[in-house]
Amino acid sequence: MIMSFFDQFLSPSLIGIPLIALAILIPWLTFPTPTNRWLNNRLITLQGWFINRFVYQLMQPINLGGHKWAMLLTALMLFLITINLLGLLPYTFTPTTQLSLNMAFALPLWLTTVLIGMLNQPTIALGHLLPEGTPTPLIPILIIIETISLFIRPLALGVRLTANLTAGHLLMQLIATAAFVLLTIMPTVALLTSTILFLLTILEVAVAMIQAYVFVLLLSLYLQENV
Repeated sequence: MIMSFFDQFLSPSLIGIPLIALAILIPWLTFPTPTNRWLNNRLITLQGWFINRFVYQLMQPINLGGHKWAMLLTALMLFLITINLLGLLPYTFTPTTQLSLNMAFALPLWLTTVLIGMLNQPTIALGHLLPEGTPTPLIPILIIIETISLFIRPLALGVRLTANLTAGHLLMQLIATAAFVLLTIMPTVALLTSTILFLLTILEVAVAMIQAYVFVLLLSLYLQENV
C-alpha cells in the first residue's frame, strides 16, 4: 500500500515504450488556434488579457535588452500551468513531478542568464559574488558562499516545483484513501474527510498555478541581474 502511493509518479509506458513525450506534447493541443480577428470568444479574450498582464508585470523591471525573453518565459509559464492543472485530473500523469524534467527547464535557462551577464557586463556579474563593504578577512569566505548559492539556484528551481507538486498529489491520495476506507465504517467522518479533500483540491489548483508563476518569476529575476 505504501509503494502504491508513489506509483502515480512513475513514467507511463506502453509495451516498454515511455509515454512521457506524449504527456508533454498533448497539453499543447488544448491551446486555441491563433486567429486574425480581434475578438474570437470570451475565453480567447480572457486568455489574451491574462497574457498581457503577465508579460507587463514580468518585463516591467527588466531592461529593454531582456524583453526578447518575453515570448519564451510566457510560453514556459503557460506550458507549466497547463501540465500542472491537467495532472490534477484522475488517472493522469504529471510530468512536472519528475525532477529530471524540471531540471531540464531550469538548468539551461539559468545557465543562459549567467552567460549573458558574463558576456555583456562581466564586472557587474562577478561583483555579485562579493557584496560592497565586505571586511577583508571575510572576502574569501563570502566569495565561496556566494558562488555556491549561485550554482544552487537551478537545483532550487527544479526541487521547489517537484516537491510542491509531489507533496500535494501524495496528500490528496492519502486523504482520498482515508475517505474511501472510512465510508463504510464511519460515514460522518468520511463526509468530513471528503470535504477536506474538496478544499485541498481547490488549494492544489492554486498551488499548480502559483508554482508555475514562481518558477518563471525567479528566472526573470536571474535575467534582471545579468541584463
